Amino acid sequence: MTDTKKTNYRWIVVILLFFATTINYLDRQVIGLLKPKLEEEFNWTEEDYSHIVMAFQAAYAIGLLAFGGFIDKLGTKLGYTISLIFWSVAAMLHAIVKTTLGFGAVRAALGLGESGNFPAAIKVVAEWFPKKERALATGIFNSGANIGAVAAPIMVPWILGIYGWQMAFIITGAIGFLWLIFWWIFYEVPSKHKKINSAEFEHIHSDVDEPAAEDGPQEKIKWVRLFGIRQTWAFVAGKFLTDPIWYFFLFWLPSYFASTFKLDLTKPSLPLVLVYTATTIGSIGGGYLSSRFIKSGMPIFRARKTAMFIFALCVVPIFAARYAANIWQAVGLISLAAAAHQAWSANIFTSASDMFPKRAVSSVVGIGGMAGAVGGIAFPFFIGWILDSAKASGNITAGYNIIFTMCACAYLLAWFIMHLLTPRMKVVKL
Repeated sequence: MTDTKKTNYRWIVVILLFFATTINYLDRQVIGLLKPKLEEEFNWTEEDYSHIVMAFQAAYAIGLLAFGGFIDKLGTKLGYTISLIFWSVAAMLHAIVKTTLGFGAVRAALGLGESGNFPAAIKVVAEWFPKKERALATGIFNSGANIGAVAAPIMVPWILGIYGWQMAFIITGAIGFLWLIFWWIFYEVPSKHKKINSAEFEHIHSDVDEPAAEDGPQEKIKWVRLFGIRQTWAFVAGKFLTDPIWYFFLFWLPSYFASTFKLDLTKPSLPLVLVYTATTIGSIGGGYLSSRFIKSGMPIFRARKTAMFIFALCVVPIFAARYAANIWQAVGLISLAAAAHQAWSANIFTSASDMFPKRAVSSVVGIGGMAGAVGGIAFPFFIGWILDSAKASGNITAGYNIIFTMCACAYLLAWFIMHLLTPRMKVVKL
């Protein structure tokens, strides 16, 4: 007999993904807030710091490609577990390094471990949600990235002031092991979960375009096959051009506010909290908007593209940050752009699960994430060179102005390339 009133356990699953993503970004954000202290401790230049960021990005790129296929083959429960253990240990190891080279090594280890988060989370959403709800679910868990970025400017200065920079890495890194307990208690794929009834199971699989997901070893789809598909390249282009902008917001905003507006990073930073709080609204609102378009009758792919075009336009005003007369004007412009990025992110991730079958989602997300990380390797190199040159000329703000102008253009360019590659974003048949 079919239950008439469906359970809603899938939203508990989203909460698990939300906290995992929060921890993921908390761990990667710590170094940006400790940058002034570590520059003093290890005599880093902007170029030194950019090389450390590049080590993270290079390992993240490699890890995304590896973890995507790994999670598609091994399953979400075990794959997520391995990823989280790896990155949490790497985060804690920052506390014992004594050299700049050592920081590069542990950042690379952190990037390798953290690369498993999004391929696993997007696959979980594809397993637990019909397409009409996926963008909202993705927006909710993706907002954890912003909560982690909000928590870091509050936690890290407090830990730094009382216990020192080493304990900032140890305490934040250890939080992941608490999440792991809840993951093993509460998570399973829908076909094996005892907390959902038949009505929710039927709702999850209401798209009727493929069978229910099974966790554990599955047939692996070769990457070469995915690289021959236009939809893969559309996702790759979108991630390559826009992910580096988010990495800039994560790793350089603290130092931008400190150098341009004399923000004291040894104290909890309200401007950073406001910027990353805005991104939480953008992430959830971005997922809601395209889901709302779909519920109003708009075709799925048109809804995604329309929403993404709106968010690309919302980033453009950041170029005016160069004219900001005070910190709050800059906060307003950057908050809008950062919120728009997260709204864009919720939809571009969901577009991958819209276009590809569930058994290929992690692999595709891994490939696209790798492209974003590769862009994130090149962009920090450029940022370090621009900022060191600007600092040498006595006007570091001019360097940031160039970077903000590039940010303003990136999303519209990404949208047009994606549209040229996949005008109708057809579903891929494998």
